[in-house]
Amino acid sequence: MTDKRILLDSALNQFQSARKYTLALIEGLEPDQWFWMPKPPVSNVAWQIGHLAVAQYGLMLFRQRGRQTEDAELMSSEFRKLFSKGSSPPADSKAYPRPDEILAALHRVNDQVIRETVSFKPDSMDDSTEPPHAGPATRLGSLLFAAHHEMLHSGQIGMLRRMMGLNPLR
Repeated sequence: MTDKRILLDSALNQFQSARKYTLALIEGLEPDQWFWMPKPPVSNVAWQIGHLAVAQYGLMLFRQRGRQTEDAELMSSEFRKLFSKGSSPPADSKAYPRPDEILAALHRVNDQVIRETVSFKPDSMDDSTEPPHAGPATRLGSLLFAAHHEMLHSGQIGMLRRMMGLNPLR
């Protein structure tokens, strides 16, 4: 096994570990808890999960192989706009899809990533990527950043849970 294959596999494993933690944080939340916001309103679980779906698409699919026609089936452009980087989480729950729809988009993107990772070429991991993101501007950097980004937002979900009076997971 090459060093690049090991790094690629490690990046994907780190991401799946982070995703497992995120899913544990939202397990059992009631729909109204998805939309609860602290005062002043800054974010909610619905926006966090929708944002993670959009980010996983961008970091683990789009930056790896560009936009594909079938990507429209993963999430609508309205969904992407609502949850994209730089968007502000609306305080009105009516502005969002239902929690099950947000979660379905998260799962669709993750399932697509799992299907496509077998075709990721270790020798292409040093190739540069666009558009820029906070991690190294390579394919591998994008994959590695996806796990860090997921955990950053898991931390925000954990804080929202605590502010709702729920017990921490760890």
